[in-house]
Amino acid sequence: MEYLRPVGGPSAAVVAALDAWLGATTEPEPLVVETSGSTGRPKRVVLSRRAVLASVRATERRLGASGRWLLTLPPSYVAGLQVVCRSLVAGQEPVLLEAHGSFAEAAARVGGGGFVSLVPTQLHRMLDDDTDTAALRSFHTVLLGGGPIEESLRARAAAAGVRVVGTYGSSETAGGCVYDGYALDGVALAIGPDGRIRIGGPTLFDGYDGDPELTAETLVDGWFLTSDAGRLDDDGRLHVLGRLDDVVISGGVNVPTPAVAVRLRSHPSVRAVEVLGVPDAEWGHRVVAFVVVSTTGSTNGLSLQDARDWVAEVHPRSWAPRSLVLLEELPLLANGKTDRLRLRELA
Repeated sequence: MEYLRPVGGPSAAVVAALDAWLGATTEPEPLVVETSGSTGRPKRVVLSRRAVLASVRATERRLGASGRWLLTLPPSYVAGLQVVCRSLVAGQEPVLLEAHGSFAEAAARVGGGGFVSLVPTQLHRMLDDDTDTAALRSFHTVLLGGGPIEESLRARAAAAGVRVVGTYGSSETAGGCVYDGYALDGVALAIGPDGRIRIGGPTLFDGYDGDPELTAETLVDGWFLTSDAGRLDDDGRLHVLGRLDDVVISGGVNVPTPAVAVRLRSHPSVRAVEVLGVPDAEWGHRVVAFVVVSTTGSTNGLSLQDARDWVAEVHPRSWAPRSLVLLEELPLLANGKTDRLRLRELA
């Protein structure tokens, strides 16, 4: 089958191509969207128009409105692609951040009541800027995805009058399919016996381009088997606990690195954190904290001992990081996610 090539190139050209794809009179050939490769080799995800439109319509129903979207993310990735599609389906040309001098100027072109999709790092930075914060308040909703969302960030946004909805999903689910913990209409959630999150429904991808073996491993009996661990509340709310491979064995102890990162992000001197396990001859894996220190925190810095003591206040001390790497900024991929491969190189 001839698939369309991965969406790429100048954003304006991508918008035009997607407009034609959405407007085709019959079901067109699917798109091939490449994943970010933040933890390894990128995968080429085959997405049908049916799946993309199912996601667009379910998002409209959940948000209770539709309209113009501001594109701040590369349209070559699923989050940016869906911003374009949501805007076009609503009959509105998306506003491209790259075509304007600032976020505030682009937001003004959207007009009041529009929408924008961001990753947590973008929102952190915008809330530090009064002009950007005022622009954020003009949006009906800010969708936030692509990584862990700390309650402190939600609290900052709420205090600033910014409506944030947290999303969970992937290229394989045509983007975010769980909003603030609850599945969109038509999306099914389940937890496998290994704790793995499973997702079903009309937004699922068709498979991986050129990789039938991986497709067979990942699409099983109508379920997409994610790489994430999670749990479901009695009311169906999903809690994402982190990637299954984020639990590392260090000194014979299972250490869930996402839990360590969550604790460190609550430290008053910390602005951003990632925690990874890196191979180590003595420990098996050494738990390393990559920290961006806040310029507005109540203390002046963070030492390794500080970090270890902070983690040990609420978790076993054996979970505390063995190494601390201070950075000016976390390295990011083009889609705004943390570049975990680059972090491993810095360890």
